[in-house]
Amino acid sequence: MAIKKSNKLPQTAVIKQILKRCSSFGKKNGYNEQGLPDDVPKGHFAVYVGENRSRYIIPISWLAQPEFQTLLQRAEEEFGFNHDMGLTIPCEEVAFRNLTSMMMIR
Repeated sequence: MAIKKSNKLPQTAVIKQILKRCSSFGKKNGYNEQGLPDDVPKGHFAVYVGENRSRYIIPISWLAQPEFQTLLQRAEEEFGFNHDMGLTIPCEEVAFRNLTSMMMIR
């Protein structure tokens, strides 16, 4: 039985890629001189959730949470990270809000 090597990136590499992507927006309306959206506070980033791609601003610290890492893995499998859609989380908004409300309590 041969061992199949995974072509998935290690979690730390995925997180670095996400952070780089979140900070690589061009300078245009609604973006500051660093290329970051004006409405996203330092230490946070935007994700898009659900069918309507509703935008949520979440803390970067959540990237280290196992529950959020599971969502990131699902996002990578469904959409990949090499696109112009922004970080899109493949789950229903209700489920995402329930998860994030539990993470805020911690």
